[in-house]
Amino acid sequence: MPVAFVGHGNPMNAIEDTPYSRAWAEVARTLPRPRAVLCVSAHWETPGVRVHASPAPRTVHDFCGFPPALFDIGYPAPGSPELADRVRNLLHPAPVALDTSWGLDHGAWSVLRRMYPLAEIPVVQLSLDTGRDAAGHMALAAGLSALRDEGVLVLGSGNMVHNLGVMTWSEEAFDWAEEADNTLARLILARDDEAVRRFPRSSPAARLAVPTAEHFLPLLYVLGCAARDEPVRFFAEGITLGSMSMRSLIVG
Repeated sequence: MPVAFVGHGNPMNAIEDTPYSRAWAEVARTLPRPRAVLCVSAHWETPGVRVHASPAPRTVHDFCGFPPALFDIGYPAPGSPELADRVRNLLHPAPVALDTSWGLDHGAWSVLRRMYPLAEIPVVQLSLDTGRDAAGHMALAAGLSALRDEGVLVLGSGNMVHNLGVMTWSEEAFDWAEEADNTLARLILARDDEAVRRFPRSSPAARLAVPTAEHFLPLLYVLGCAARDEPVRFFAEGITLGSMSMRSLIVG
């Protein structure tokens, strides 16, 4: 099974027809049908590693200020306690807690309702451990690679460039955002994973592009469970709101 990173951007992509929502739907048609999805979303950060183990995860509307139509959306995909337990075993000896309090946040369901609109493929979320640095996250990701041979799609959902503090209601990109996005694209295509890992503090543009780690880290999970010689393909790209890269990719 390939692995995928999606720049999820504005939650309105869940209900609006955009180039990005169309790209998510199209890429799903090119992938083998997964037995299940393991999603690493920017929007579930926890102390320690957690994996959601509910058989029926709730739809989490973890945002505010959007139209009621967005809050009306549900994504009733089943969970998979079996996959959650498998993830915990694969990541041993790292301690992984089974969680039933979270669900599927918009980093997961806003993308998955476009990719798999019937909501019939089981979905499990893995949290971002706030106590790990980038190297620790990438090392953890390597333990997930066995899932690919078991028909599980590992899906990272975030944004490579994400700075809401300076966003504008415009589709024109800041120069630094374009610079950071292009640099990351080059490093990813070269499979220079170490340079990608170190990117957030590598230049003034990078520091603006990644002021906080949570939207960047899901990319490291995708790269971390892929072999260095596997091909990379970008299936969406563009910068929106001035400071948010929608670049998305498939490895494998």
